[in-house]
Amino acid sequence: MIKTYVLAGAALAMSFGASAAMSPQLENTLIAVCKAGASNNIFQFNRTMKDNRINKRRVFPRLVCNGESFYDFTVNAGADKTAKRIAPYTRGQGTVTIKDIAMTKSDAELYVVNYE
Repeated sequence: MIKTYVLAGAALAMSFGASAAMSPQLENTLIAVCKAGASNNIFQFNRTMKDNRINKRRVFPRLVCNGESFYDFTVNAGADKTAKRIAPYTRGQGTVTIKDIAMTKSDAELYVVNYE
């Protein structure tokens, strides 16, 4: 009986870490990055990166805009200039498996879902 409570408590504690919510400020910043990336305007893109102090090496490989990696999102939006600019920061082709932002140090994906 005690084992059941311990297992239930451990499962509950792990579920809180996996479903951590994104702050509104972070979400708005990432939406701005997605919009700037889709604009294909390098001046606007660079300004957004500078104004929001975006660390390209940490954010670009993990950022997901509308269900696509940031690089694929820019390519599908026809933003070839932006895609060329962020290509060095993308990781190899693979599949995205993390659905929520987890409280991990480096492997969590940063999702922005359907911005308008």
